[in-house]
Amino acid sequence: MLRPRYASYPQPPLGAGHLSVEYEPRPTAVREARALVRRQLESWGLADRDDRSDLTDTAELLVSELATNALLHSAGSRIRLTLTAAHGVLRCEVSDVGHRVPRVRAAGSGTSGRGMFLVDALALRWGCHQDGTGKTVWFELGTCGADGCGPRES
Repeated sequence: MLRPRYASYPQPPLGAGHLSVEYEPRPTAVREARALVRRQLESWGLADRDDRSDLTDTAELLVSELATNALLHSAGSRIRLTLTAAHGVLRCEVSDVGHRVPRVRAAGSGTSGRGMFLVDALALRWGCHQDGTGKTVWFELGTCGADGCGPRES
């Protein structure tokens, strides 16, 4: 059985950049979030080299999964996407008012439920924390490109 890698994580110090945007609960929010990730990584210089193209594609995919989950499970409320790049790590957070904690499901033949499987498989770390109004689901990716940023935590 797959086990999520939940971990507490203090907010990283601001470095290369920090951005936080709220989206209305509409289907276009997921597409808008993906486009924002690409534009922001480009503006921070994290998508310019060939060895970093996977970073942008992976960040877009995983933000898309988290934003979709938030829209499906947040009872029609706004969602917040926060991106932070510092110290060789890109941290992406999606916050919503839902209290349902994400679970990793095996990648079977079902048509839904595989988003957290992708997050678990592709992120260096990920987790979820509850706050007063809901929850924040986050993941981290290394920004060092092909040379790596250290071993993945288990």
